[in-house]
Order: sequence, then structure tokens, then C-alpha cells
Amino acid sequence: MSGDPTAHLDPDARKALQTVLGLLAEERASVSSIVDERAWTVHVVDSLTGLEVPALRSAMTIADIGSGAGFPGLPLAVALPRARVDLIESVGRKCDFIERAIESVGLANANVLNARSEEIAGGAGREAYQVVTARAVGRLSTLAELASPLLREEGVLVAWKGRRDEGEESQLDRAAEALAMRPERIVDVGDRAGSRHRHLHVIRKADQTPPDLPRRPGVAKKRPRG
Repeated sequence: MSGDPTAHLDPDARKALQTVLGLLAEERASVSSIVDERAWTVHVVDSLTGLEVPALRSAMTIADIGSGAGFPGLPLAVALPRARVDLIESVGRKCDFIERAIESVGLANANVLNARSEEIAGGAGREAYQVVTARAVGRLSTLAELASPLLREEGVLVAWKGRRDEGEESQLDRAAEALAMRPERIVDVGDRAGSRHRHLHVIRKADQTPPDLPRRPGVAKKRPRG
């Protein structure tokens, strides 16, 4: 799958996503810095480049961690109506916006969770998802650590990142075994996304969840493995 990832959206899906962007433009709380005419490319097209990963296209259970204003979670929920998409976000005002967006477009398959991903992974969300997504949330080793306890074995993390960083990728390689995660593929989607340096990192859950995961909320970011 390549080219414009929104090309196959039906009219109802396009209308739903335009409604979300309209709400974003009207939102007074600070949930996104880009709400103008660039928003379709920067938020929607960029989010849907994830559909180039077969595991994401076929997933029935998806957790979007650090959802922010709802990207990539909301566009994925619109494009994948058979999948359940849980949008995990710890900032209340952003969750309020996502809730309004879900209600406005009638997204029955999307659900917002106002919590840290570590809290979800420590409860009912442990090993509950086939795919975890994360867009502009943190370093690769941090994302792999947050995703590991959420993912079923052989599940996949799809991480939206910018320009490739050799040091960051090496850190992930060093941490991978301890996190039961295996870097699998890097997809360059810069000619199709909202950023010309956009890359999707596909990282697979390779074994059972390590017993020390999840660590306390915030620790994976402050003290990343590797």
C-alpha cells in the first residue's frame, strides 16, 4: 500500500474526519498547534500512513498511547471500523476534546482512557492489544517499554518518528531483549506524510511480558532502557 493513504476513504469517513478537524480548529483549550489548512495532511494523512503496516490494517484491538488531540487514533478508528481503538491520554483537557470528537462523529469503535499507559498495562489492558500506536511521544526504547505489557505476544508497536536517529535506534537494539521487543522494519513515508522525514518504526513483541513491566508511571521516560 502506497500513495495517498486517504484515497480509499469513503465519503462518510472523509466527512467524519473533516468534522474532527473542524472541532480542532474551534477548540479553545491547547490540544494541537496545527489547526489550519495544513491539518488534513499533518494529522489525517500522516496518521493513515500507518495503514501501510499490514499488522495495523488487520488489527482488531489497537491502543494509541499518548493520543494528544486524537492522532493517529481517531483517523485509524474511522478507517478501521471493525477494530476497537482505545485512545490513552493522561491530560484531561485532551481527553475531553477526544470525547467530544468521538461523540460528534458517532465513532462506536473508539474509546478514550484518561490514564497513563502504565496504569492501563497494570490492569485490564495487560496483553490485551494486537497493535500499539504512538505518534511523537518519546524515544524508541521508551515506547517499546510502554508497549510491551500492552501487547499480546507477536503483537506490534507502530511508532511514528521523524528523521532517523542512529543513537536512538542503537539504544532500542540494546534494550530490545530485556523488553521482549524486536525491531522489525522501518518504513519511510516522508513523501506521503505531514513531515518529509517521517518514518514508521515497526517493533514486534517477541516473547512473554517481562515480570518487571510496567514500571511506575514516568520511569520509562526518565530512565529509558538501553
